[in-house]
Amino acid sequence: MTIRFICDARAKNTMEIVETMIAKSEGQLEMALHFGDRTADYHAPCLQRMEIRNGRRGHLMNTTISKGGSVPLLASPEFEEMTAQAVDQLHRNAPGYRYRSHNLQNLQDYLDYYHILSDAMAQEIEASGATHALFMNMPHLAYDLVMFQVARAMGLKTLILCQTIFPSRYFSMRNPEDMGFFDPSGQMAPPLEIEKGSVPDLFFMDDDWQKKSENGRITAGAVLSVIKHLLLREPLKAFNPSYVINTLRRVSAIYKTLPKWRDPFANFFHINELAYFEHLAEYETQDVDMEQKFIYVPLHNQPEMSTSSLGGRYRDQALMIEALARKLPDGWRIYVKENPRQASYARGPMFFHRLNRIPSVTFVPTATNTYALSSKCQFVASVVGTAGWEAIRKGKPAVVFGNAWYKSLEGVFRYSEDLDFEQVAAHTFAHEDVQRTAGNLIGRCHDGVIEDVYLNMAEDFDPEANLEEVSDTVLNLMLDKQKLTFQSEGPS
Repeated sequence: MTIRFICDARAKNTMEIVETMIAKSEGQLEMALHFGDRTADYHAPCLQRMEIRNGRRGHLMNTTISKGGSVPLLASPEFEEMTAQAVDQLHRNAPGYRYRSHNLQNLQDYLDYYHILSDAMAQEIEASGATHALFMNMPHLAYDLVMFQVARAMGLKTLILCQTIFPSRYFSMRNPEDMGFFDPSGQMAPPLEIEKGSVPDLFFMDDDWQKKSENGRITAGAVLSVIKHLLLREPLKAFNPSYVINTLRRVSAIYKTLPKWRDPFANFFHINELAYFEHLAEYETQDVDMEQKFIYVPLHNQPEMSTSSLGGRYRDQALMIEALARKLPDGWRIYVKENPRQASYARGPMFFHRLNRIPSVTFVPTATNTYALSSKCQFVASVVGTAGWEAIRKGKPAVVFGNAWYKSLEGVFRYSEDLDFEQVAAHTFAHEDVQRTAGNLIGRCHDGVIEDVYLNMAEDFDPEANLEEVSDTVLNLMLDKQKLTFQSEGPS
């Protein structure tokens, strides 16, 4: 029997993998519906920005009328949570965060668009006769999340691939909620050699972010961003000299407060960004007592796949901090450190107000060394961040609130209301067990690169060999001839 599948693949290399896999299947696989670039059936990114960009079949919503195709989705008991997650992902393209933005203005607009998009997706999936769905990355851009939600609600068998921080390795799973679920004792693989206390090499992090530096000064890029914002969004103010001068003074004051490496308005300016960095600057003189008992909470950059797809309700990171504060032992504090790449998304004035209402929270300065914090803390708490992985490498426990890829490894605790923080802090574990469980995880990964951004981690990369390796693996995964990396504790 031929498997007909829908596919989310936008990049050239991922489409080469899919096309090669189909050719190798000798008729066992057939793509029924493709969301990708302009050569696909439907242009996917335009659904995120609400633009009119046609694929081979035109635009997804141009001709569809309501037929109740999304009824299985609406009947799902998790419908409210799924809607909230989609709204969160759509919000990343709101006017406050992108020059190329959609025009959704309020919650009702987001809900209306969600219903239209999900119904149009459902109609196309039903008409395609698809039985499977393949995602070449974790759904995290609203359109692909809705595509996944609809496909699962309609009973399609889903497969999600996701690149890892380990060179030339990727994960596979059925659902985002499966991330991190595996039996660490069930795979007899070689242990992963890890120098105790060593920091993983992460290309998206810069060592300069952990060092004291002189403060910055306003850049030409920042001035241009301010002018661009005013011309595009507030043209009358662009010709008001006193407003422009006052705005540039506020921007300059922020640069003089933050480290030189922090260039907050290099690429984008919005009045919300200005308010965020002014709030952030208020904490730059905060004292940090490393001898105090504390939980270290390094915040995720948002919007990001890690929170919006894998965080569940804790994509609201203030909720995580509030949960920690409710159970905090006497005499402990919570040290919160902002992500060095963060801008104003999910960091409005009310976010800071929520944290300021918690007496036990200290928002530490930007240049506070994250490695010193994770070494001195009682434990590290994160939604799914790599800071938890860094912690267990040095023998520190980690508490995760979301679906972290490392949540089944030695030294990691999944947050629950009955978790005893003092017992977590007192927990000791052998470094050899971290290496063993991490090795068993690596043994469940698949070899190859599916995201070009990770190519700089690959050694002696051979594009043709990679294409052959990955297409073979994905074909076997689609045909259930190869085991998934992660399998949830419940039914798939």
